[in-house]
Amino acid sequence: MKDTFVTSALFIAVCTIWGTTWMAMEIAVESVPPITATGLRFLISAPCILLLAKCTGAPLCFPKGKRGFMCAVAVFYFAIPFTLMIVGEQYISSGLASIIFANMPLAVLAVSMLSLGLRLLPHQLVGLAVAIISLCLILKNELDIGDNNDYAGIVALVTAVAIHAVMYVFTQKYGQGIQVLTYNALPSAMAAVLLLIVGNLWEQPQWHLMTTHSIQAVGYLGLIASVGGIVAYFRLNQVTSPFTASLCFLIFPIVALCLDAWLNNNHLSALSQQLLAPLFIGIVVAKLSRFPSIRALVRSK
Repeated sequence: MKDTFVTSALFIAVCTIWGTTWMAMEIAVESVPPITATGLRFLISAPCILLLAKCTGAPLCFPKGKRGFMCAVAVFYFAIPFTLMIVGEQYISSGLASIIFANMPLAVLAVSMLSLGLRLLPHQLVGLAVAIISLCLILKNELDIGDNNDYAGIVALVTAVAIHAVMYVFTQKYGQGIQVLTYNALPSAMAAVLLLIVGNLWEQPQWHLMTTHSIQAVGYLGLIASVGGIVAYFRLNQVTSPFTASLCFLIFPIVALCLDAWLNNNHLSALSQQLLAPLFIGIVVAKLSRFPSIRALVRSK
């Protein structure tokens, strides 16, 4: 009973944190330039993760021979994708952005299939195809009722998903044995320094024009989204199966969509809402390593 309660609480926490992250990014970028906002986010989160790593005895640095990979993680896992996410939210709604990012498991499968020779089962290929087609129809439908700036936001989010997926696969190849806190600690600190330098030179942020609302959103991203999200998801993977944990990718977009509708009165069109069902079903089917037969289902009854 206690284990079920802990698992449920962690699942709800992850879905809530991930779902509210997109609204926080949208608010942050209202008055804080995107590169600077992302740099500040990691400037807040990195010391906390470093402290957690120190307290739990996790190494602060990657093992010898993998220091180059640590730099790659800083740039291609933290700096570039997270900046692209918040850039995308300058052009599209937080709800639509969350739907795009919910397809991360599919992107990882696709990259694994192309680079690692992963062979997908027939039902996984069908699920992948259904989810991709559903997502494309949702994006096309939303673009038809939006403006041309939406394309820039979608390209930024899709690029962020693709880069993250590649880094997930590279981590499977080159990051074996690296603890979660180690993976996040120094790379996020390095990303913070890099982004703040680039942001200062490129964006020349006007600090006095940054609103309290946006600064609070950046703080939320640093403390709750980055630190709380990492700890909660890591703990969730420890107490449940990876497949169950990955179901968070189906729930957090719903949280983001509800929040976007409540605060901004942004609603997906009726057609896009209907297409969410095949999109999420496709993601679930693509993630199933085994698909239950009709006979097994009948026997279970």
